[in-house]
Amino acid sequence: MTLYLLQNFVHYSLHLLLPGLIAFLFYKKEWKRVWIILLLTMAVDIDHLFADPIFDPTRCSIGFHFLHSYYALIGYILFFVFGNKIIRIVALGLLLHMATDFQDCLW
Repeated sequence: MTLYLLQNFVHYSLHLLLPGLIAFLFYKKEWKRVWIILLLTMAVDIDHLFADPIFDPTRCSIGFHFLHSYYALIGYILFFVFGNKIIRIVALGLLLHMATDFQDCLW
């Protein structure tokens, strides 16, 4: 039970606080707006609605859900490298999300 609580604490801290820290460190003049954009990329979890069960705490999302697939990850990397400023921020949020979900696979 304690390990489960720690995993959830780490998971949601990475989802909510890490984007804020990155926004604050790298986008000082507009960090609040960037943080909101990064948080909005959590909408990528909409693909969980197509899974059965919708939520499984023991399932690794990476490679299971279609917006968490390796093909999608390649797209997010390409958007980050070649996109304009807003697209790069969105891609950064998606990549942070994938990294957070990947660390769940390691528990």
